[in-house]
Amino acid sequence: MQKYSLEGFIMKKLKKIDMHVHCIEERGIPKLSGHFYPTVKELRDIYDKIGVEKGVLLPPGTCPEFTTERLSPREAEKIAKDYNDTIGWWFCGIDPRFGSNNDTTNFSHYLNYYKERGARGVSEQIANISLDDKRMLNFFKHCEMCDMSVTLHFGKEEYDYGVVDDLHLPKLEKVLKMFPDLKIIGHSVRFWSELDASVTEETRDSYPTGKVKEEGRVAHLMRKYKNLYCDLSSLSGYRAMVRDKEYTYKFLEEFQDRIFFATDIHDPENINPDNPAYEMLNLSAFLDEICEQGHLSYTAYEKICRKNALKLLDKSEE
Repeated sequence: MQKYSLEGFIMKKLKKIDMHVHCIEERGIPKLSGHFYPTVKELRDIYDKIGVEKGVLLPPGTCPEFTTERLSPREAEKIAKDYNDTIGWWFCGIDPRFGSNNDTTNFSHYLNYYKERGARGVSEQIANISLDDKRMLNFFKHCEMCDMSVTLHFGKEEYDYGVVDDLHLPKLEKVLKMFPDLKIIGHSVRFWSELDASVTEETRDSYPTGKVKEEGRVAHLMRKYKNLYCDLSSLSGYRAMVRDKEYTYKFLEEFQDRIFFATDIHDPENINPDNPAYEMLNLSAFLDEICEQGHLSYTAYEKICRKNALKLLDKSEE
């Protein structure tokens, strides 16, 4: 395995740009679990502990499948303006069933409006409908026309949230092929479990462990379709990266131009070591360490930690 020499080079640990975070301005109704999204201040405290400069707000609760207080695009815009030192950018939350719940809705009407107001992409898509549903395809068509990236959360069919695809993501491939200029950002357990070809219907909702014995659909699709990106957020992203570090080094290096650092922080308790999601916050230190150890080039490290995000968000490189 190639190692990158750091001889005579003092590595500068970078402050990250978080491409996937949830927060609110002030607490309202709790989730059914009794928990809340972090306030911006609580998020700032977490960011300072894990080495993040600022993040991209993905407004929660944009679909009826979600079980907490809604956060409108207008509220997301306000948070980004009022707390720009923590929330540097925002994505707009739009459901493919908006309009008249049909496959002819003019989503460009909404997308261009929010884009003009500063939205840099479309928030995490969690509508629990098939990825190749006609309403979804119409939505993607307009996202491509308006040059707005879309983050996808993959879920189970019925009684869940997240877009629906089959094992090995054939519908995702169909969408990537149909809309070659649409930037799609993959995320969630059902995406990252496809790192290994051995994933099954029984294991695709879990966090597979152990060596990647045969390269799975994620790498295949990223290699074939240059419009597929991914964020390393949540337990699914972090555990995918640490399950087989030798494979991870190669994966990060090969796809360094289309991978984003991200957290999916969704609760102020995420920073508590007793919290089930605490482990995902180790991602920042993990990237620092593998670069320091020479397993990841500094060029790739810079891109994944912040340059890729800034290129998409600001249409420029740092």
